[in-house]
Amino acid sequence: MSLTTLKAIHLLGAVLFLGNIIVTAFWKTLADRSGDLAVIRFAVKATNWADVVFTLGGIVLLAAAGHMMAPAFGGIAASFWLKTADGLFIATGVLWLAVLIPVQWKQARLLSALPAGATVPAAYRRLALVWAAAGSVATLMPLAAAWLMVAKPG
Repeated sequence: MSLTTLKAIHLLGAVLFLGNIIVTAFWKTLADRSGDLAVIRFAVKATNWADVVFTLGGIVLLAAAGHMMAPAFGGIAASFWLKTADGLFIATGVLWLAVLIPVQWKQARLLSALPAGATVPAAYRRLALVWAAAGSVATLMPLAAAWLMVAKPG
């Protein structure tokens, strides 16, 4: 596969990955602020599905194309920018697996047990704060990785 094709696949992966995490966070935050159980319940379900389809899809494209292109740049360990970007990408994945996904599933379970029109529980709100904090970090790290991919410093 040509380097140009791999770059296009890598870029598509970046668009899917970054686009989904930013847009999903925006819509879920708006839903949480609405206080409407039905809206929040829908947003949580949609967030979980969007992560499976778009975030995971982006991860697969980014990782596959990125690792196939790395030798053209001397390999991952050969340069600061590539090693750091790969480390940020991995750290983001660890944060998603260790914090964000479990929090989203806990939120979904909390909401699914509630009858229509119920008040959103305080436990959900506490989890939403954890999700927002961890999600902010999990968004900044891949944005920094994207910058490194474009700038290729030192």
